[in-house]
Amino acid sequence: MKNLPLDSQTFIKNRQRFIAEMQPHSIAIINSNDELPANGDALYKFQQNADLYWLTGVEQEDTMVILYPDNPDPKYREVLVLVRPNELKEKWDGHRLRKDEALAVSGIATVVWLDALDALLQQWIHEATNIYLNSNENNRKASLVPVRDYRYAEELRARYPLHTYLRAAVIFKKLRAVKTPEEIKIMQVAMDITEKAFRRLLTFIRPGVWEHEIQAEIVHEFLRNRSDGEAYTSIIASGDRARTLHYISNNQECKDGELVLMDFGAAYGGYNADLTRTVPVNGKFSARQRQVYDACLHLHNYCRSILKPGITIAKYHEMVGIEAGKEFVKLGLITEADIKNQDPETPAYRKYLYHGISHHLGVGVHDLGPSFFQPIPKDSVMTIEPGIYIEEEQMGVRIENNIWITAKGNIDLMKNIPITADEIETLMKK
Repeated sequence: MKNLPLDSQTFIKNRQRFIAEMQPHSIAIINSNDELPANGDALYKFQQNADLYWLTGVEQEDTMVILYPDNPDPKYREVLVLVRPNELKEKWDGHRLRKDEALAVSGIATVVWLDALDALLQQWIHEATNIYLNSNENNRKASLVPVRDYRYAEELRARYPLHTYLRAAVIFKKLRAVKTPEEIKIMQVAMDITEKAFRRLLTFIRPGVWEHEIQAEIVHEFLRNRSDGEAYTSIIASGDRARTLHYISNNQECKDGELVLMDFGAAYGGYNADLTRTVPVNGKFSARQRQVYDACLHLHNYCRSILKPGITIAKYHEMVGIEAGKEFVKLGLITEADIKNQDPETPAYRKYLYHGISHHLGVGVHDLGPSFFQPIPKDSVMTIEPGIYIEEEQMGVRIENNIWITAKGNIDLMKNIPITADEIETLMKK
């Protein structure tokens, strides 16, 4: 990573929180992600398993963390497993962590090389009653690829069939949704870098600029500020392309009179930002564009006013849908009769706002959190991103900030990023 060194207390506290949720006489084994082949001998850029990173801060491949708080030998209650440094491999692929470096990153004093693990692990498992293993239980998961977590679970079940196996994902879902002050500090850096990129764009965008040029400005600003890069592939959608939610082609010209919707965020220290702004290509909203933009901003502010600890996403969406219906009537998109006669399963507002309005954010862009019908815990960080998409007017507007939901009220981690139509127009004039 390109970021400055992080405080290992971030990961020490995360492990302490995880261990506090474990059942007695249990061992937890968390693996890194696979290195995935691209073409020939090339590999895709490695991305660490978010749960392992959350526990250790280590981004290196072929890594494991083993937590066994009841281990009779205190030395092995927290173990970081790393690939043994190899001089020849390092000539090709670069430096690998030494034990002292791994301690500085993770706060784990005991490091075991991967090629020496088996004999130790067998002894520990024989002492334990339960084994926590990881799996991807993100509700948005669609891939059926048999990744390392599932292969490892099959291997351990074959070797140790009489142990009780438990789902580490249940603990991660509970804990990763709740951010510590140390995590917020890292995320704020990602937000601040994202702000710098947006302010840069406001003086760059003009008729004739291409979407990919805007993305290049974003990436440039990210990297020059020690970001790890894009948290996800930036969406730069001008004109009618803004109605395509995951538009990433970014290969068209931005034309006079159009709006350009930009959904992007910096990654920093393994944590992510997620911003969306919609601006006029020529620097001036038309009367209709401003009307739609202001309606979207009203929905954004309404969302922030009701998104509090204890509300469920289901109830939150229901309330936002009612408010969206009112705004869409004012915009002339639907009528009171449409609302009165709507099918509750497909409310009238859904024609113009057809996606979820918030998601958890952290080491995952779509981070883990409670289900649709469970209360949102305090100290969650969530996006707020209502949109209005009008096919007949070839227009799409979305406004997104990242909010820290505390017991004392919401804290907008992007409060310094320009958001009103007047602020945007003023800065674009410069």
